[in-house]
Amino acid sequence: MKVAVLYGGVSGEREVSLSSGRSVIAALKERGHDVIEVDFHPERASELLTLDVDAAMIALHGKYGEDGRVQALLEMAGIPYTGSGVLASALAMDKARSKIHFKAAGIPVARDVLIERGEDIDQKVAEWGGQFPCVVKPAQEGSSNGLTIARDEAMLRDGIDLAFEADDAVLIEEFIKGREVTVPVYGAKSQEKPLPVIEIIPKNEFYDYESKYAVGGSEHICPADFDEATTKRLQDAAVLAHQVLGCAGYSRSDFLVKEDGTPIILETNTLPGMTATSLFPDGARAVGIDYPELVEIFIGLAIERSKNV
Repeated sequence: MKVAVLYGGVSGEREVSLSSGRSVIAALKERGHDVIEVDFHPERASELLTLDVDAAMIALHGKYGEDGRVQALLEMAGIPYTGSGVLASALAMDKARSKIHFKAAGIPVARDVLIERGEDIDQKVAEWGGQFPCVVKPAQEGSSNGLTIARDEAMLRDGIDLAFEADDAVLIEEFIKGREVTVPVYGAKSQEKPLPVIEIIPKNEFYDYESKYAVGGSEHICPADFDEATTKRLQDAAVLAHQVLGCAGYSRSDFLVKEDGTPIILETNTLPGMTATSLFPDGARAVGIDYPELVEIFIGLAIERSKNV
């Protein structure tokens, strides 16, 4: 097939996306596909409408890549593409609004306060109520960009300012002490299945950008060492999160597991990283799916979904 790989982009996750894209390109070429490389930029968005390809593999992350905008262009161009559709992509990217859906579905979430640009920050800080430590992060950024662990009000306010540099909405969230895990999910609609639970042990104090992408920045334990009941609860929650957001093809949901075994969902990633150190390929390898085969599965799911739209 002739496959376009969209990667790079203009978000704060550009470097990660470039790495994901290079890995995907190599895998597709290994499988014998004709690859068209597209380092995507919004100013050249119209070029997507004239692409002559059988499918598009989206290896973009963050804004203008994972938030439904590129997906809308590919829809208009009639090109099958990997990952979720327009609405699910936009919804999953918005951490505050996706949490509303998680909570309604019975998936435990952390307490939070949302601040949108222009709102009274003093009032929002008062609403938070002085619970420290807490997490401050942009509502629509990934890879821990703009994230702060605030231990007092001064750090909280500095964290809010930092997060507003990346986004127009900021989340203050309770800090939950627990084991950091992630659960990849893939499959056709209503047939989704989870891959093994992966525990992430960062070398830094918390799972920040460096821990995620630097070689040796974190240790991945796959499958994670949980009892059968906790494992099933995590996998069921990941599949449910995928479904309630309306995701398609594949996703990866991140959780913190409290000492009592309760999984608290953090977010669902509709285009999880596909670098050499990424988690989704780790989970696939654990069940005998190598990287090139995984990419092939994603392309196949995209083409199948396009036939059913």
